[in-house]
Amino acid sequence: MEILDKFSLKGKIALVTGASYGIGFAIATAYAQAGATIVFNDIKQELVDKGLKSYEELGIKAHGYVCNVCDEQAVNEMVADIEKNIGVIDILVNNAGIIKRIPMCDMTADQFRQVVDVDLNAPFIVAKAVIPSMIKKGHGKIINICSMMSELGRETVSAYAAAKGGLKMLTRNIASEYGEYNIQCNGIGPGYIATPQTAPLREKQPDGSRHPFDQFIIAKTPAARWGDTSDLQGPAVFLASDASDFVNGHILYVDGGILAYIGKQP
Repeated sequence: MEILDKFSLKGKIALVTGASYGIGFAIATAYAQAGATIVFNDIKQELVDKGLKSYEELGIKAHGYVCNVCDEQAVNEMVADIEKNIGVIDILVNNAGIIKRIPMCDMTADQFRQVVDVDLNAPFIVAKAVIPSMIKKGHGKIINICSMMSELGRETVSAYAAAKGGLKMLTRNIASEYGEYNIQCNGIGPGYIATPQTAPLREKQPDGSRHPFDQFIIAKTPAARWGDTSDLQGPAVFLASDASDFVNGHILYVDGGILAYIGKQP
C-alpha cells in the first residue's frame, strides 16, 4: 500500500454527531473528500435540513437524522437504522456539545448536569451503540472532540472543563478496553477556532483596536492567530484513517501551540 493510500477513507461510513455546521461540518466534509459516506445528526429537523443543504451545495450526499444524543433509546434506534439502510459505522466522531459560561457559584446543579449530559454522557451512549458492530467487523475508529479545557481551567466553564476532562479519560478507557478488537479511540482538542459563534469576540473595536478577548488569544497563541475549522480537517482524517492504526488513547491538541506556551514576559 502506498503511504497516501493509508489516509483514504474510501468505502468507510462516518457518523459525525452535531455536524450540521461548525467544527462537525468541517470534519465531515473532509471525510467526504477522503471518500467516506457521511451520516450526521442534530437535535432539530430544521438543523438537519440546514446541514443537508450545506452538504448538497458542496456536492456531498449526506444522510441526516434527527436524534438527541443524550437519549439512549433514540441513539440505539438511529444506529440500528444506519446499519440497516447505509451500513456498519466505521468511524464515529462525537462532536455534539454545549457550553454554559456561568460562574460556578451562580450555576445550578441542573445546568451543570445538562453540560455533563451532552458533553460526556452522550459520547458514552453513542460509542456504546457503535462498538458491538465495530467488534464484529474487526475494526473501528472513535474520535472524541475534547478541548484545551481537558487540560486547563478557566473562569465560568466549570461544567465544560469537568465534562471535557472526563471525556479525555473516557477516550483513554475506550482505547484500553477495546484496543484488542482493532478499535482505536482518540481525541481532538481544538484551540480557539474562528467560527460564526466566536465572530463577536474578533470584531474590531470602534477605535480600530482588537477586541480585548481577541488580544488575549493572540498573545497566548504562538501561531499568533485563531484557528480555522480547516485546521482540524487533516488531524481528523489522520485519526479516522488506517494511517493511525497504532495510535490509541491519544489526545491531539490542535491549538496553535497554546498548551506548550507560558506566554511572553511582561
